Amino acid sequence: MRLLQSILEDGARRLPDKTALVCGAARTSYAALEAQANRLARLLANEGVERGDRVLVCLDNSTEAVVAFFAVLKADAVVVPVNPTTKAEKLHRLVADCAAKLVVTTEAKRAQLGVVGAATLTLPCDERLAGLSPARPDARNIDLDLACLIYTSGTTGQPKGVMHAHQGLLSVTRSIAGYLGSRDDDVVLSVLPLSFGYGLTQLWPTFLVGGTLVLEKSFAFPQVTLQKMAAERVTGFAMVPTIAVTLLKNDLTRFDLSALRTLTNAGAGIPPAVLGELRQKLPHVRLFPMYGQTECIRASFLPPEEVDVRPAAIGKGIPGSELWLADDDGRRLPPGSVGELVVRGANVMRGYWNLPEATAQKLRPGPVPGEHVLFTGDLFSQDEDGWLRFVSRKDDIIKTRGEKVSPREVEDVLHACPGIAEAVVLGVADAVLGESVRAFVVLREGAALDEKAVLRFCAEHVEDYAVPKRAVILQELPKTPNAKIDRTALRDLVQADAKERT
Repeated sequence: MRLLQSILEDGARRLPDKTALVCGAARTSYAALEAQANRLARLLANEGVERGDRVLVCLDNSTEAVVAFFAVLKADAVVVPVNPTTKAEKLHRLVADCAAKLVVTTEAKRAQLGVVGAATLTLPCDERLAGLSPARPDARNIDLDLACLIYTSGTTGQPKGVMHAHQGLLSVTRSIAGYLGSRDDDVVLSVLPLSFGYGLTQLWPTFLVGGTLVLEKSFAFPQVTLQKMAAERVTGFAMVPTIAVTLLKNDLTRFDLSALRTLTNAGAGIPPAVLGELRQKLPHVRLFPMYGQTECIRASFLPPEEVDVRPAAIGKGIPGSELWLADDDGRRLPPGSVGELVVRGANVMRGYWNLPEATAQKLRPGPVPGEHVLFTGDLFSQDEDGWLRFVSRKDDIIKTRGEKVSPREVEDVLHACPGIAEAVVLGVADAVLGESVRAFVVLREGAALDEKAVLRFCAEHVEDYAVPKRAVILQELPKTPNAKIDRTALRDLVQADAKERT
């Protein structure tokens, strides 16, 4: 039986003096990280944390955040990672929803939060830790116990706690490390928050193989990040599309990226035009477009050798999983179809915390009696060879003039338009059309495009019903704390604009 914290414990046993974590100027070995996590686990127990208790970790990417993550596991509790930018009102709701026993944060953040409805522990707390044993506490959990409760808003805007057990997270960690070809000489740089499933999957596989994780707080200063990549001889870097676009705005030839072997993309599909530009500028790097969601962490990947052949695809199922498409009645569809993606494997969540009805919608009986499979709510196409391509979230499909339009298809066309750096497409309520297609774009520096030019380009490349009715040019697109495009904020902008016009 193995628990998720074993990836740190094994590293401390095999490679005690090797650098496990780089945060700013601080470099921490596996042995030191293990000792710090053991001490903090003992302090958590002294604070009354018991087996199965939920502990919120609300910290920036930092050594303290990594220590806290493993300490909660070692205390037989459940980690609830929360982005430190979360506002007080929402954090209070999360605490109440999961009946958290403790919130681990900083003194400054605690002052902002006020009374959260749970005890708080502020880091660092060196004096309290100094007298505690660095020996590993005895574990009582088994691999079927919950390890993480990761909140996701999904499409409803209401936070849902996604339950993952040790067994499932270890399974997906091994799978990711396997298909990426992770090695003990890997140096992986992550700018993604550890409150985000994609951020956590930079930590877990790296520690699994005994590599080094370089943890940055954000990608706010791309040139600083690129300098860090060169200085640390980084071999792996994780992106979401907005990070990829920002990366390409820089002159990459100014930085020594010769050690870089692997770029991954998840969180949202990367446009083929952006993928092609990355291939051109970094021809020596293996690119892995991937798909996943919080409910299964990771579901598919496209091997690097297929990227030039099928740049719009997101691959096939990760090792240890089975994927297929289903129709509206849940029946399996043959290759060549479009349908909802279904995921079967140990990577599938246990359900949503205290939401049985929402769980029943997502988790349905699988082919083996007693098991459940994940209905993702995402539409994909699958060709005759089994390669998958994302179409849209079922809720995001735009129904206009009696036709169905995939926002992703129009977004890919917009990204191929010379002069456009970023693009997103939404359906907007329309009294005549049902919904109209609206594009929001950010131009590349120096581009002279106007709305008419953008619409003309679309008219040349998509069906007439899919051509946006409007193309709004913005200075920047709103982003979530996970660096994804914030579609909710754009919808709010549309509503505000409609009110102003009336």
